Amino acid sequence: MRARFTLIYSQIPFELREIELRNKPEQMLQLSPKGTVPVLLTAEQTVIDQSLDIMYWALHQHDPQAWLPVPSTEQKQLTDHWIDMNDGPFKRLLDIYKYPQRYPQEDTQKIFEEALEIYVFPLNQRLKDQPFLLGQNISLLDVAIFPFIRQFINVDIQKCHQLPIKQLLDWLNFFLQSDLFHKVMAK
Repeated sequence: MRARFTLIYSQIPFELREIELRNKPEQMLQLSPKGTVPVLLTAEQTVIDQSLDIMYWALHQHDPQAWLPVPSTEQKQLTDHWIDMNDGPFKRLLDIYKYPQRYPQEDTQKIFEEALEIYVFPLNQRLKDQPFLLGQNISLLDVAIFPFIRQFINVDIQKCHQLPIKQLLDWLNFFLQSDLFHKVMAK
């Protein structure tokens, strides 16, 4: 979702092909033998098969609202830190929490609480005095992680709406109500 969101924002034309991961097309495997999505084949015939790399590539093509962090700044350091936390420890916890049947040895309540402590509550804290994670404007950081927060919340919406994370829920709702999100989610 985050790659598609950024491609649309960057106004880069692309052909979307839905992939059934149990039945991966040979053409996709030839482009990216690792067999994961997303996979982008650029007009220059370069294959990019990581969503974050696709985001950076698209923003380097066209970034009308300056989502990219300025290199060698605190903004870049914060972006890298939060995305590393998201794509590493939080994603691991999210997978266990979302798919408890795959991890019967895990205590999902403990996993939920750990995710809150290491990631969800700190994100909410960042949003206490600002509408977006790096300040007053949307950034790559917001777009890179909101799909994962959406997944986390969607596991048990009622439970999450009872948590003291109003700022994070408002932030997420901003993206879910956006025209860009509706374009991304169109079938």
